[in-house]
Amino acid sequence: MTDSEALNKVIENSGLKLTFIARALKLSREGFYKKLNNQTEFKASEIVKMQEILNLSNEQRDKIFFAN
Repeated sequence: MTDSEALNKVIENSGLKLTFIARALKLSREGFYKKLNNQTEFKASEIVKMQEILNLSNEQRDKIFFAN
């Protein structure tokens, strides 16, 4: 399960718009919001892309996307 609160903080601090990130992931805005709110899960390829876009360390990635 994704730690939505931590992910939202990272996105906010990055200064990037949610629509920019959604487009980079080739998701609709609605699809991206569903993933942010844990209604659906991020795919591995989306996690890798998010790590690149947000410049996350492996530790940050694991804490956000593989939270219990």
